[in-house]
Amino acid sequence: MSLYIRDAKVNELADELMHRLGTKTKTEAVRVALENELKRSGEELTLEERVRKIQDRVASRMGPHPVEFDEKAYMDEMWDD
Repeated sequence: MSLYIRDAKVNELADELMHRLGTKTKTEAVRVALENELKRSGEELTLEERVRKIQDRVASRMGPHPVEFDEKAYMDEMWDD
């Protein structure tokens, strides 16, 4: 089945995308763009869910939480001579 693009601007955009993605055809470029858009639009997360994902990713990179830090004791220690 062929893809016919009758709009000049859409044709120009498909051509540019084809070159940027390095695909062999405009049809392949449009397929990739449509798949990406469907994936993106399917991930409609709330702000809380998006922030939680970021927090989880950062926490996994940081490893286990260090021992609780007593900031008051640290500040008091700076003033002791």
